[in-house]
Amino acid sequence: MTTTDDPTGLVATLPGRYYTDPAVFERERQRIFEAEWICAARTADLRDPGDFRTVRVGRESVLMVLGRDGVARAFLNVCRHRGARLCLAESGTARRSLQCPYHAWTYGFDGRLTAAPNLSSLGAVDRTEYGLIPVALRHWLGYLWVCLASEPPSFEDTVIEAVTERLGDPAAVRRYEVEGLALGRRISYDVRANWKLIVENFMECYHCATIHPELTDVLPEFAEGYAAQYYVGHGAAFAEEAEGFTVDGRSGFGRLPGITADQDRRYYAATVRPQVFLNLVPDHVILHRMYPLAVDRTLVECDWLYAPEVVDSGADLSASVELFDRVNRQDFEACERCQPAMSSRAYARGGVLVPVEHHIGRFHEWVLDRLG
Repeated sequence: MTTTDDPTGLVATLPGRYYTDPAVFERERQRIFEAEWICAARTADLRDPGDFRTVRVGRESVLMVLGRDGVARAFLNVCRHRGARLCLAESGTARRSLQCPYHAWTYGFDGRLTAAPNLSSLGAVDRTEYGLIPVALRHWLGYLWVCLASEPPSFEDTVIEAVTERLGDPAAVRRYEVEGLALGRRISYDVRANWKLIVENFMECYHCATIHPELTDVLPEFAEGYAAQYYVGHGAAFAEEAEGFTVDGRSGFGRLPGITADQDRRYYAATVRPQVFLNLVPDHVILHRMYPLAVDRTLVECDWLYAPEVVDSGADLSASVELFDRVNRQDFEACERCQPAMSSRAYARGGVLVPVEHHIGRFHEWVLDRLG
């Protein structure tokens, strides 16, 4: 049942310098965030040809744009002429093409160089050769996933397998039909903590009884310290008196049509390393994406997704959104409280994991393996 073999005793964590050393952070950006699949944007963020979004992936800025053929593509957000940033805004719509604001080199939505001042005087120029540098892109769960690696790892064996391994059934997540849900609310959090502290916090619930009273009211078993992710295929049951996954236990919205009876009134969670948290409840889905900005600063973007008819009806989502918004703020405050202590001599050798946290050790092993 568990992701471990019922461990006993204490296990050492990573040393403190892994959360404070800029050299470690640069290595992580190169060997993890520029090598793995990263959830970059919601597919619905690009609705019309020319719609674009930029996102930080490791040390790079990645540009995603919807072509006139309805195909989304991703490129490094760098002009091939002199290296200027092509799109400065986080999102927007380009009318006819992508034009560099420095020297007006112009690219089609397919990345091909289409025009540049004085280019015709140079004779035959291979416009494909000087087009934008493409980035691998996949669609899953209604999101665009990108990978900067020249040979990306198998999407099925990494991203999809991470969720399958946690839920114990390849069909379990498909029943929520996440790709067909609509965005009800998006909140961004600027967290003054290392990205790994946030991952570790999300993976365990040893802290839940201490800092999450609203959450344990709805999911009482979390007060015992075992997180949903500790058990393969397990979903935490709602409290008998809780009518829905809301801040005050009131009813939410109708059960999503695809989920089964045994998934009803339960909360499931999965981590897709290195930067996605997936939360599944009967009437909505919550998805977190993390973007490390510095060794001690992380941007977290959180989406609340509902059946389209719920969003279109203008239903009041506040009680539903507020529950996990409070959980997020409580978690991030805890992470920010830990960050300064990572540089203390008291944490030079790291800390320890108690048995209910031992699955975090697998995450540490994964990080160390990626860093070589």
